[in-house]
Amino acid sequence: MEIFLNGGNLSAPLFPRIGTVNWKKARAFCCLGKNGENSGLSRGPFQMELEGHDNMQISQELQQSMNSESEKKNNDIWRLFREAQQNIHYINKQRLMALEELGKMKEEKNLLLDRIEQLEVERQANFGKDKLSISWELLLRIDSMVLTGMIGTGEASDLRRLVMDSKVSVADDFSGILHKRDAELLAELRSFSNRGKRKAFHIVHICTEMAPVVSVGSLASYVTGLSRALQRKGNLVEVILPKYASLNLDHVQGLQDIGVEFYSYFNGQLHANRIWTGVVYGIGITFIQPVYYSSFFSREQVYGYSDDFERFTYFSRASLDYIAKSGKQPDVLHIHNWETSIVGPLFWDIFVKQGLGDTRVLLTCHGFDSQCLERPDKLALCGLDPSRLHRPDRLQDNSKTSLVNILKGGVVYSNKVIIMSSMHPKGHIVRSLSHGLEPTLAIHKDKLLISPSGFDNSTWDPSMDKFLPQNYSADDMEGKAVCKVALQRHLGLSQDASITVVGCIFPEESDVDLEKLKALVWMASRRGVQFIFTGVSKILGMNRALQGFPKELKDENVRFLNTYDEALSHLIFAGSDIILCQTFDDPVLQVPFKALRYGAAPVITLTDSQFRHVTDHDFERTRFSQYISNIFANISLSQAIDEIKNNPSQWNRKIMDAMTKDFSWDEECCDIHVSAYTAIKNL
Repeated sequence: MEIFLNGGNLSAPLFPRIGTVNWKKARAFCCLGKNGENSGLSRGPFQMELEGHDNMQISQELQQSMNSESEKKNNDIWRLFREAQQNIHYINKQRLMALEELGKMKEEKNLLLDRIEQLEVERQANFGKDKLSISWELLLRIDSMVLTGMIGTGEASDLRRLVMDSKVSVADDFSGILHKRDAELLAELRSFSNRGKRKAFHIVHICTEMAPVVSVGSLASYVTGLSRALQRKGNLVEVILPKYASLNLDHVQGLQDIGVEFYSYFNGQLHANRIWTGVVYGIGITFIQPVYYSSFFSREQVYGYSDDFERFTYFSRASLDYIAKSGKQPDVLHIHNWETSIVGPLFWDIFVKQGLGDTRVLLTCHGFDSQCLERPDKLALCGLDPSRLHRPDRLQDNSKTSLVNILKGGVVYSNKVIIMSSMHPKGHIVRSLSHGLEPTLAIHKDKLLISPSGFDNSTWDPSMDKFLPQNYSADDMEGKAVCKVALQRHLGLSQDASITVVGCIFPEESDVDLEKLKALVWMASRRGVQFIFTGVSKILGMNRALQGFPKELKDENVRFLNTYDEALSHLIFAGSDIILCQTFDDPVLQVPFKALRYGAAPVITLTDSQFRHVTDHDFERTRFSQYISNIFANISLSQAIDEIKNNPSQWNRKIMDAMTKDFSWDEECCDIHVSAYTAIKNL
């Protein structure tokens, strides 16, 4: 029998460390035979002694091990507890720091939200404003500072020049602070560095109309169109208007009563006026509202009252008082027609000595048929001396010598006079269209200039017209045929781009020779030409007669529209081959200008002989007059139709060449006015 006791050494590797003994296996230890049978020694005396001895030793070692392990566990627990406490302390510290950081973030967020709200308010306040509009708000705020006594007229003049000479950079720097109080804004203006000065004119229009605020005749579109053109070329233009009760204020930005009254002289006393300011198309406007004479401009109509002389004389004097008191020093006072002609005598007799020594006066006449004759003593209402002015070389009327002629006074007391006429030369106007002012105009002929009107080529441009189904230009005429078919379809006419279409757009004051027009239409319609009449005439019976054309002619090729539609008006110009005009000199609707731009030939309804005596004079004509006279003035409707049918290539070349001509406000009209301003500043 083999006994594997390894010499009785119980510390042999048969026993692992005490802490890892498997006692169940240890008690089952025994001696085995070769075949694995029990040797019978498993419970012998030797084994029991061994077990007793080992059990005690193992028990002691086990107790020691357990004590050691317990102490170790306790130490581990305390260590973990201390670590937990440290972690909790660290976490609390981090939590406090996070709370502080969160508080700072909330504060910054609130500040950011406040700033966003402030910027949004400023954005809303400046929404839709271009740089010129912002500059104008600055200029009007300067006026307010003068009237409230915050600054003197000298400093105001310097600040205005600062804004005018650097209006682009000023608009960039000041767009966000227009909401500030006057004192803060003044401080910013005073600290602003003047950069990039440039020579420019400062023009103040004193007038009675301006589109779209108040529009009666050609003056309204002229003031707006010219002013915008002048400002696009770097000049500063502002307008002074009466504050009519019937103003259209939809297009006025930032309209406000500045809360300051100024006083002007009238009828022996000083009378208070309220000042309103606003901006239209980037042009600063000042509205004068009389307080005592409030009824002067609280009426339904602009003109046509028995006291028109008193009304517009009051306004003219108040405008000059406002200019002087606000410290403005414009280069040019631009006055218009008889309504503000009294500004000329008032300026040179009274106001030139009130800080306006470098200012000059320019008068625009849109016709000499309205001149305003009054008793001389009425001149005293605005502070003028009747005895000085009621003289043949001044205001005395050339025919009715007992009266004064207000328009004549404007001619005499202005440095330059611009006569608005697109077609008539100076000589013809002086001899035939002066309505009794020929002697005065002859004396002052060196002052006289002739200027055509213009038109808004940003609104009337077939290459960008939003009302057209397809745009076109002189380089690509495909869209014009599309527009013609669209027009035909809209009006229920035969749809064929090869059919000649004639548009007829008459102004409100049109007085058409109906019988002659009827004959023209009848002959042309028999040749397959389509006619479209539109326009609302003020002439009694005109609309009724035009409306009866289709039935009277029994022609499906004729249509009459008795209401004005903006979109359809654009489509008529685009879809027509010919536009019939009552006259080429059309400052109100500007039909000839628009016809040329849209590739439609302007053809006048007069005969050749009726028109030739007006155009035979070839001296001092406008460029527009020369062009029209050479190309379209002597073409009748039948001749135009013949050329379209028989020589289309030549006709198309003529039309495309016409489309390239620029007769907008920015061109000849603006050039003539700048030339006039330059001339009078050099006097």
